[in-house]
Amino acid sequence: MDRGPWWATFNGLHRVRHDLRNLACIHTPIPRNYDPTLHPFEVPREYIRALNATKLERVFAKPFLASLDGHRDGVNCLAKNPKSLATVLSGACDGEVKIWNLTRRKCIRTIQAHEGFVRGICTRFCGTSFFTVGDDKTVKQWKMDGPSCGEEEEPLHTILGKTVYTGIDHHWKEAVFATCGQQVDIWDEQRTNPICSMTWGFDSISSVKFNPVETFLLGSCASDRNIVLYDMRQATPLKKVILDMRTNTICWNPMEAFIFTAANEDYNLYTFDMRALDTPVMVHMDHVSAVLDVDYSPTGREFVSASFDKSIRIFPVDKSRSREVYHTKRMQHVICVKWTADSKYIMCGSDEMNIRLWKANASEKLGVLTSREKAATDYNQKLKEKFQYHPHIKRISRHRHLPKSIYSQIQEQRIMKEARRRKELNRIKHSKPGSVQMVSEKKKHIVAVVK
Repeated sequence: MDRGPWWATFNGLHRVRHDLRNLACIHTPIPRNYDPTLHPFEVPREYIRALNATKLERVFAKPFLASLDGHRDGVNCLAKNPKSLATVLSGACDGEVKIWNLTRRKCIRTIQAHEGFVRGICTRFCGTSFFTVGDDKTVKQWKMDGPSCGEEEEPLHTILGKTVYTGIDHHWKEAVFATCGQQVDIWDEQRTNPICSMTWGFDSISSVKFNPVETFLLGSCASDRNIVLYDMRQATPLKKVILDMRTNTICWNPMEAFIFTAANEDYNLYTFDMRALDTPVMVHMDHVSAVLDVDYSPTGREFVSASFDKSIRIFPVDKSRSREVYHTKRMQHVICVKWTADSKYIMCGSDEMNIRLWKANASEKLGVLTSREKAATDYNQKLKEKFQYHPHIKRISRHRHLPKSIYSQIQEQRIMKEARRRKELNRIKHSKPGSVQMVSEKKKHIVAVVK
């Protein structure tokens, strides 16, 4: 039946009217009354959603991604390429250096760099080359790209030193790098002799790190329990703090110029403000053996630590307890750890010759997310933050399965710590009032600060 042109006109106007109504619904704000008496079951409903979100987070917590095997000895050091997220460098105890592609999870280049241990490895700020130090008393610079067809694998420069170098780090903006051993040496890339040498004490220095914000500052830790800070402009040490036990390495916060974290032999990590070294900002306690390495996330909000107890832990900067612990049955003593530059992944190297790749957030979904998935994730995260102190939700979110060795050591150390606390209270109780003072946990482990 032909209804004529008037029907087409009426149909078109009806469609326009329908579209305008939809647009009005989209852009017109919908008023909402937040009076709790009008929504009596809103909080219980949100609590159930938060509880389910917390349970699902633990169900989907599968942090382990890949194992990069190829080394023939323990992995002693790791380094990131500042210009390539997918490129990672590793040095082993047999003098071998490997360059890995994380996207393909394969080794793309192998170099026999040193005789004996590779003690340290760092990349140049432009990402075109990298430096290694080893037990053979040499510092070598290598091209990041492999040799051309027909060329041999040879270093760009080789510096022969008088003593063994135990660590190396490159300046964040200039063609300058620092090495440590019996002293801290500052080198220009174009010279074979150090620009300046700095020392404070007589013991060997195990690690040296440049500050990524105030790039003329650097810190080192020595075997005589010292953490020493230097100013490269004055070529002199600034000050040092002496702890109860030896510090293995330090790491500067990439977002706060004066904050650094030290990994110590007494199972703890100490976050310091370099302007007030007499008291650490925070003492991070959860490991049950010596902490060997530490690295900050690019956001500066968290850091990851590697320990001799065969586990790695992720700590918020402002919390004394870890939010996550990663371990596997085959992983042995973890010697080195790095947080990738996109803040999504963590790499660790251990004694049994493997480099493992982990997710920074254990339950995070990888790949492209739809807008509905992103909205649901953000909503669940806010719900978990809102109800995080409720006992049932707190217990589920904090629970972690631990190896029996770590669990038993935690129980043993808890008993020892309680005995020490009880002894201290008894000493105060049975002494003359005011003669024995209660010492806070932050000040217990600091011996002295020298300027």
